[in-house]
Amino acid sequence: MNSSSLNISIKDVTKTYGNFYALKNIDLEVTSGEFLTLLGPSGSGKTTLLMVLAGFTSPDYGSVKFGEEEVVLKPPHLRDIGMVFQNYALFPHMNVKQNVGYPQKLRGVNKIDMKKTVDEALATVKLDGLGHRGVSELSGGQRQRVALARAIVFKPKILLMDEPLSALDKKLREEMQIELRHLHDSLNMTTVYVTHDQKEALTMSDRIAVINDGSLMQLGRPNEIYNNPNNAFIADFIGESSLISVSVTNKKAYLGTSEILLNHSAQKDGKYLLVVRPEKLFLAKKTEKNTNLFTGVVTESIFQGESQLLVLKLEEEVYGNQSLQMRIANGFDLKGKIPIVGDELTIGLRKLDSFIVE
Repeated sequence: MNSSSLNISIKDVTKTYGNFYALKNIDLEVTSGEFLTLLGPSGSGKTTLLMVLAGFTSPDYGSVKFGEEEVVLKPPHLRDIGMVFQNYALFPHMNVKQNVGYPQKLRGVNKIDMKKTVDEALATVKLDGLGHRGVSELSGGQRQRVALARAIVFKPKILLMDEPLSALDKKLREEMQIELRHLHDSLNMTTVYVTHDQKEALTMSDRIAVINDGSLMQLGRPNEIYNNPNNAFIADFIGESSLISVSVTNKKAYLGTSEILLNHSAQKDGKYLLVVRPEKLFLAKKTEKNTNLFTGVVTESIFQGESQLLVLKLEEEVYGNQSLQMRIANGFDLKGKIPIVGDELTIGLRKLDSFIVE
């Protein structure tokens, strides 16, 4: 099942509700065939932006183009988009085939062509043979696939998805992330996907647009967003991190009285936050080169299956009242045992992994 795709161009899109800005001057280009995720916390504006693309919400001003066509005044049913909602929005009185075929019925497609496209869509989402089942007979994962089949049955050029995996359990959600990504690659549809789950965004996306307070905070590939967040909000929201207060004087960073080696230099003096990813820390020797060393006492040691999460209270006289989280693979150790509460450790953060944000 193949489709064609369109690029999406969003210019200066703004939406207010009274004095509240749901979207503030959003500029965003989505490349044809791209999988772009709108990522942000609840109330950030990501779903509002998706609804603007779908045509269910009208912006106060701004432009939305699909390819070369301005669609900001075009009603949803004329936009040639597939849509998967958070609650799936399936019709309980229809069976699977009737649900999937509904968009084709609205378009006046004849019965022979409708059967062909419905069978093809169900095969694409691995539901062939289940067409005569009722919606109530399906599992959560199967309902999600029916909603997806319905969205792609007429081969739209653009697919919009609003947190479609949020109702699934963790294991199934992670499996469906990979399946959805494979499906996207095979269909060649431009896909805009909304989620508040940063791991989901990192797993599935070509690029991620981080949205907060109605503004586009950062746009980039998953590894760029994760390794080079451009502010403290993104550093805290994307992945696990400890944010440690540091000061910069004459382009040198200091944590308490200790100089901190950075992989980049700060442009101006002032207060910053050192972003410390737990998985980047390691049990270190005091002779390590090009490494920031910290000493502290383990206050928590939490078993989490494949890894152990340690919380260390840093030496107060040197670093002030601050703590770090450190994650080590389970079974990895320094002297034959996982560190426990009360152990004093020296831990390292390589210069290459050391960066600051405001």
